[in-house]
Amino acid sequence: MKIRQINLLPLRGATPDGGWDEKFLDTENNLHTLVEVVTDEGVCGLGSVFTSEKLIQGAYDVLRPFLLGASALDPAATSESLHQQSFWQGRGGAITHAISGIDIALWDILGKVSGQPISRLLGGRHREKIKPYGSLLMDAPEKMCPALEQGMQRGFRAFKIGWGPFGRCDRKTDEAIVKAARKTLGPDVELMVDAGGSDAFWPHGYKWAWNTAKMLADYDVTWFEEPLRPDDLHGYIRLTENAPLPITGCEVFTRRQAFIPWLEQRAVDYVQPDVTKVGGITEEHRIAQYADDHSILFVPHGWNTAVGLAADLQLVAAAGNARWVEYITPAPYLEELVLDPIRLDEQGMIAIPSGPGLGMQWNPEGIAKFTGGKQLTPSVI
Repeated sequence: MKIRQINLLPLRGATPDGGWDEKFLDTENNLHTLVEVVTDEGVCGLGSVFTSEKLIQGAYDVLRPFLLGASALDPAATSESLHQQSFWQGRGGAITHAISGIDIALWDILGKVSGQPISRLLGGRHREKIKPYGSLLMDAPEKMCPALEQGMQRGFRAFKIGWGPFGRCDRKTDEAIVKAARKTLGPDVELMVDAGGSDAFWPHGYKWAWNTAKMLADYDVTWFEEPLRPDDLHGYIRLTENAPLPITGCEVFTRRQAFIPWLEQRAVDYVQPDVTKVGGITEEHRIAQYADDHSILFVPHGWNTAVGLAADLQLVAAAGNARWVEYITPAPYLEELVLDPIRLDEQGMIAIPSGPGLGMQWNPEGIAKFTGGKQLTPSVI
């Protein structure tokens, strides 16, 4: 079975606020693109990329000679070939993001053909359900706390609040937000804090992060995410060694090789690769395994789409070192793209799909709504 065609479906109209400049969100640009791989035998798979259609289209133009006609049943081998052949054409950048979408779609195809969920093809399922944490931006308490209450009503028992004014005003503001969140959630709901150190011109260094970590520990925060600029390896090493709570990061990295020094030097307690840009399921699974060898938990970064969430669920099922999965709430690109609603049980857990491939059914109306009327190619499986 060979790859015959690649179709791009850029999502527009409901991109979640994530701290990026609004110029990225005009009618000519987008931040999330679905990727469909069509085979010569009529089986189709779906992937997702955390990059604009323009960049992905350019990357696919470069990859086309090595992509069309390649095996659709050997995702790891086909993806590695694309990585190897493109070292001089954007290694680690848009090329790697593009390969992410292809790789996810190829694993989806292999799962459909074999009749197995991707997690089983990766080596086996460690769990059948996982705790999602509702992920939302920080805001003034009077705006943020109602959103937390709504999330609890939906069944979430863990939340991550991030970006917004945190670290961008003063210490009193930071603590007021965290204090209000803890009061709203009560003592039994997990609370995570994301400083957003990958924001443009992040102003803080080690001492701010260390002092802030002490404050967060007083409110029983589960982890402190991206407290430093994303490339500050030595700052992260010091902070992880000395902070009174777990430190997390690495969501902006691509390629498994970029994670090696961070894992080997234990620069984070929990590592957070994003399947829609790191290189896909193949790369992220290897990162998770290497993290496990270094006693580091694997927490997929999931500020993306329903397709990205589906991939994350398969990855955490196949990882012995996973406890959570990120779930933007609310998120039209997530909830309106799936045919069957994702439900939380009484313990705040969600079931990991056990159907073939990614294991989810896509909503044609939702896809058409956010892609200007485009539809997925019917798959024979």
